[in-house]
Amino acid sequence: MPELPEVETTRRGLAPHVTGRHVHGVIARRATLRWPIPADLHEVLVGQPVLAVRRRAKYLLIDVPSGSVIIHLGMSGSLRVLPGDTPLRTHDHVDICLDNGHVLRLNDPRRFGAVLWQPAGTTHELLAGLGPEPLTDAFDGDYLFERSRGRKTAVKAFVMDQAVVVGVGNIYAAESLYLAGISPLRPAGGISRARYLRLAGHIKDVLAYSIERGGTTLRDFISPDGLPGYFEQELLVYGREGQPCKGCGRALKHATIGQRATVWCGYCQR
Repeated sequence: MPELPEVETTRRGLAPHVTGRHVHGVIARRATLRWPIPADLHEVLVGQPVLAVRRRAKYLLIDVPSGSVIIHLGMSGSLRVLPGDTPLRTHDHVDICLDNGHVLRLNDPRRFGAVLWQPAGTTHELLAGLGPEPLTDAFDGDYLFERSRGRKTAVKAFVMDQAVVVGVGNIYAAESLYLAGISPLRPAGGISRARYLRLAGHIKDVLAYSIERGGTTLRDFISPDGLPGYFEQELLVYGREGQPCKGCGRALKHATIGQRATVWCGYCQR
């Protein structure tokens, strides 16, 4: 699934080509992805200028004066800006047509993505109740420490909770916990402030570095320019179960936490 760095990479790739353009129309080749595509999306968007392309958690928001198109890439979706006469591929489900003859095209093989509408001055229910963005000053180790008090859930599940902090998905939680030397199994409420300060710093660093490197490109993700990300080649624990730890050489362990695969070093992470 595209995680925060992949979505931010997509946003940065799309914004220069979309911002300032006027919407010429919307073509939806399916009525429903994960949820129904608003039937009146063409009517509310046509003629409107794109003011900005933003990201909130793993959602992309395309702002126009009357509101925002909310796009989620699901498990395997991708967005590209293409000439309007580009031949369709299988799973090309939605085009947002621009006034320069190009289209913003959503391809979503598994149809787990979403195209939704948020009227100006409102907050869509999917965006309500989300925690802070991890790369802002609202998120730090003190915040994690305070939110974790009394929590018995495993720390990996805790930092992946979108109500606690957004966008720290499975890959980046695993990598950050390894760098912080914290076992993903440890109860969140039993971790000291000092260790949370270290963990928050690594979460910020890992996410920022992955954005710089273009995301992880695990399995299905494709960036807007069609190039793969490079961070995957540098993963320390994620997807490496049974292989030697890069720190101590011992075999990495594997477990399931919150229905998600988890890999860690039983020696380096306590």
